[in-house]
Formats: sequence, C-alpha cells, structure tokens
Amino acid sequence: MVEAMHIHLVTIHAMPSAQAVPLAAVFLKAYLEGTSNYKQTLEVTTSEFFCGTPTEQILSSILACQPEIVGLPVYLWNRIECCEVVRKLREEQPNLLIIAGGPEATADPSSLMAEAPFDLLVIGEGEVTAAEFVKRVEEGVPLKGLPGTAQLLNGELQIIPRQQIEELAILPSPYLSGLLDKHIENGMVWQLSRGCMFACEFCYDGMGDRKVRRYPMERLEAELDYLVAHGASQIFALDSTFNTDRKRAKTLLKLIREKAPDVHFHFEVRHELLDKEQAELFAQLTCSLQIGLQSADPAVAGGVGRKFNRDDFVQKVMLLNDSGATFGFDLIYGLPDDTLSKFMEGLNFALSLYPNHLDIFPLSVLPGTVVAQKSDRFGMKKLSSPPYTLIESATFPLKDMQVARRLAAASDIFYSRGKAVAWFNAVARGLKIQPVDLLERFGNWLLIRLNREFDEAEFEDSNIWQFQRDFLTNIFEESRQKRLLAAALDCVDYHYAYGIALMAVPPEPIDEEGLLKMDLLSLRLKRSSSLTLMPFSYEILDLLETGEPDLVWIAKHLKQSGSWAAIYPAHGEVCTESLIKPYYRLLEQMDGRDTAGKAAAKLRIPPADALEFLQFAVSEGMLTL
Repeated sequence: MVEAMHIHLVTIHAMPSAQAVPLAAVFLKAYLEGTSNYKQTLEVTTSEFFCGTPTEQILSSILACQPEIVGLPVYLWNRIECCEVVRKLREEQPNLLIIAGGPEATADPSSLMAEAPFDLLVIGEGEVTAAEFVKRVEEGVPLKGLPGTAQLLNGELQIIPRQQIEELAILPSPYLSGLLDKHIENGMVWQLSRGCMFACEFCYDGMGDRKVRRYPMERLEAELDYLVAHGASQIFALDSTFNTDRKRAKTLLKLIREKAPDVHFHFEVRHELLDKEQAELFAQLTCSLQIGLQSADPAVAGGVGRKFNRDDFVQKVMLLNDSGATFGFDLIYGLPDDTLSKFMEGLNFALSLYPNHLDIFPLSVLPGTVVAQKSDRFGMKKLSSPPYTLIESATFPLKDMQVARRLAAASDIFYSRGKAVAWFNAVARGLKIQPVDLLERFGNWLLIRLNREFDEAEFEDSNIWQFQRDFLTNIFEESRQKRLLAAALDCVDYHYAYGIALMAVPPEPIDEEGLLKMDLLSLRLKRSSSLTLMPFSYEILDLLETGEPDLVWIAKHLKQSGSWAAIYPAHGEVCTESLIKPYYRLLEQMDGRDTAGKAAAKLRIPPADALEFLQFAVSEGMLTL
C-alpha cells in the first residue's frame, strides 16, 4: 500500500483559444478530490500545453512534479504528441503508471495501445473508473477486470465496458470549485449535458449511446452566476443537443437573458427542433448558433443516418432570419455517395439562406464510427493518422476533393471572414450568377493571384477586404457590369468598417458637464482606435435605408453624390454618422500632434462650429483626450 499518491493530468490543447479549457482534467480532479473513501493522501495536479510544444519541455514538466500516476486525455488533435510524450516517459520512468482517456482511447483503443506503452486506457466517461483505479492502486489490488478500461493481458487487449453515469449531479462542479478560474476571462466551455440522441454515422460524439443526460437546472444557474461574477466574456455551450428538450432550452435561454445579457454565447442546435419562440429568445441574447447542415442532398444525408427535408430546413432557418438571430452552418464534403456537384449544390443552397458564416470541412473517417466501418465499401482512402481526413472516394476523386477544398477556403475568406452575408447574394444577382459560382470564381482568381493554394488563417482582415475589392473590380469589369461596381464596393467597405466597430471596445464616456467646460480647441485630440473613417461613392445613409442591397436598383435610382462616414461603437450599438467633408477631414487630422483649433483653422472651420462638432465627437467616443 502506498502512503501517498500523486496523480498528474496533462492536457495538450490544439491551439490557444477561448475553447482551450482542460475540461476532462478538471472534472476528474474535482471528482477524485471529492471522493472521501481513500485511506491515504491523494494529490491531483494538472498542467496544460499546446500542440507544437517541444516534447522535452512537456516531459521535463511532468517529471518535475514527481507523480506516481500520469493521465492524458487524448483527442484527434493531440494523439500523435501524447503518444510521443508517453514513449519518452516510459524510457525515463519505467515504473510510472501511465493512463489515457478521451475520445481516441474510447473509439480506437487497440491502435492507441499499440502506438504507446500505456498501462491502461479509460473507456468512456472517466470519473468513476478513475476513482476505482486509484482505490485499487492504493490497496495493491490488481487492475485486471477493472470496468471502464482497456488493458493488454497476455498480449491481448481486454476491453471491459462500464455503464455511463446516469445522474450527472454526483459529479462535483469544476466551475464552482474554482478549478477553471484562470480561464474564465478569456472564454469558457460550459458543459450542459452529456450524450447525443442522434446517430450520425460520421460522428462519435455520443460514444455509441443515444442517451442524453443533463445537469440539474439549479446547478447550471449557480454555475452561470459564478461565471458572470468572475468576468466571463464568452461561453461555448457544450451540448450537441441543446434544443432537444425545447422547454428546458427556453428556460435556460431566459435565465441567460436575465443573468448574462452581455456575455457572448455559442450554441449548437438542431434545425428541426427550432420554433419561433426559440428563435426570438436567441435573438434577444448576444449569441451565435451553429447548425449542422452537413449535406443538403437527402440521399447523402440519409446514407449517414440523418434526415433532411429541404422545405422544413428553409422554414426553420427563416425563423432565425426573421428574428435577427446570428447563425452559421456546418458542411461536410466527401460523405458516402457525395459528389462534387452535390456538394456545390448544397453550398449554393446554404449561401441562399444568408448564414452569418459557414464552416466547411472534408470528411474525417474517424475510428469507431459507422462510416469508418463501411469505408471500404465506398472506396475511401484516408490519412492513416489523425485527423484521418478523406483523401478520395469512389464518388469523390482526388481532383474533386481539391476543388472542394479550394471552395471551402474561398468561402472562409470571401464570405465568412469577409463579413459578406449582407451583400453576397446581391452581388451574385448583379452578376447574374449563382452564389457558389461567385465563390468558385473568387477561389480561381486568388489562386492565380497568389500562384499557390491558400488558407484563410494566413490573411489579416485588411488583406481580405482588399482581396474582395480587387476581385469585384475585376469580375464586374469582365462581366461588363461596371455600372454596378460602385454600389458593390460601397457595400463591401461599409461592412468591413462595421465589422471593425462591432469588435472594437469604445473608450470610456466623458462626463457631459465636464466636457462642456473643456477648451477642446486647445487640446491635442486623437482619433479613437474604435473609429473607422470611410469615404463612399453613394450617400451611405441612403444606401443603408434601401435594406438588402439591389445593385441594379441602386445604380438606377441613387446618385453617386459621395459621402464621408464615421463608423464607431457607442450606446451599445454600431453608429454611422454621415459627415460634411470638412468635419471628416478634421477627424482625419486628429492624431495628437497638433491642437484641434489649429487643425480646424487649416480647414477654415469657424471656431464655434469646430468646438460644437468636437464636443459631439468626444462625447460619442470618436475622439479621445
């Protein structure tokens, strides 16, 4: 029997992000530390790294802790690195107990055990299994036959399943325990449930069990209070079936509306379960929804265990559009029996519904899924290691996969990152082409311009804005529709500036009474970093009043009179002020080098007029002292 036991849990995140939260490790830590039937002292520590961290650095960190047991949650993105760490650990500490859990351990235990010398793998949910594991180690009881594990016994892999936890209330909350406090400000993953009732054959989310278990609402309310009190700015709701229970979903949305109106939430929802009340509740929150369209071809969708009714999908999505909710779609290309033409038709369908963003992926043939089991039937060739991406299939040859990949990258750049939802379909109509054709032509144009394939992650927003302007200039001229170009570019420019303002933090407002006492003309004022100044060909307010842009109507009925706009965040919204040119130029010159009075004099603006405008600009947060 050991006198004390130290368990060290190591999480390797994919990349720095708001979702880089060691959820598995802290749930284990909270449960293990909350279990009171140990005879000896139990210490559970955690560490976090990112993919790309040198193996020696991770190794040194683990060894410095001097643990008796090391555990690693293994995911698609960190499997290779976890296995490399374990091999090195085994060389350094042959007697160290090394275990792994997570989706890769559950879905693919045989090959994972063959890749690295783990002592055992935890299959499925780990809390109860880990507690029993610790108890056996503490008492010197053999690990053979431990439920919820996979172990090599006499050279053969023995897998012993365990029932999933029925009542999630037995799990202590790692949020309320303070174990995630350092992560809250940057963003938080909030687990609302476990399991998935659907059986999509390309996914392993429900681990083969279609039962959904949910945390008590009282606990969720306490966690929400805690996260808000500790400064959460954005929260990712970890619940792949958020709106399966409509009543519960609405209750939670109302709770969020009451307690966290300023926190940005991310939800995954099923379109077929949406209704008008849900749509309106989502629209009342600061949130975005992700809807798994995956394929708009009913036969392809049906082939992987999904149902798709196009009319119903349109009807439910229009509820979101009518309410003003922010939403996006997931699309997968390369599913069984999918083809390039089917994927392109589905992308065209998706674009026609005005999603705020699209996430488009090639199929990953994940171990443990039904698609992986049937892959030979569809002639699928895939990467042999994570992320198991499809290379080609009988119906989606390599050359078509390359075209689809370029379309996906073009969508990421031109549509999603380019904030094009408000004007994209209008441009396609003006050019008399299908939305997907516009993306395809942009992708081919960018390929020629860069002389290489491309990825959205390599570009800044300002680069993408310039790409949009250059491409549209080229395509409108080629299509002999140059008369529509000015309106198209005005739309592009406005929504680029709007996007900057939407994400910007406005300066602290200045007391109005104190502001009136200031001699602003004698101060060296500066433009706020949240302000964007933008010239337009049309009067921008007239353009905005037209609603969804109709380029042909605009070119025919509106005059290219020119306008100069200030676009900035204030009063909880994005404001657009159309200025006369001297005031626009005055704002341009406010860089802190010269006094406002001298700048106004150079522009021949009378002092009284300049002072009145400057008071307005400072009070609105366009200028700072």
